[in-house]
Amino acid sequence: MLSGEIESKVNGGKTRTYTSGESWFEAPGAVHSVSRNASNTEPAKLLAVFVVDTQDKKLTTPIE
Repeated sequence: MLSGEIESKVNGGKTRTYTSGESWFEAPGAVHSVSRNASNTEPAKLLAVFVVDTQDKKLTTPIE
């Protein structure tokens, strides 16, 4: 997290709040059911780094 706070819920786990300075890892194929700014008034910024293989596969898949 670069600034602010976000709420995230992955693979049916607990909703977690990440704050500025924190980092985390998500396994390939992880399902995000919650991904949002934790504040209604303050912005949040994060830096996402995706490590992928050299095959041309979809990086994300919407859940229906």
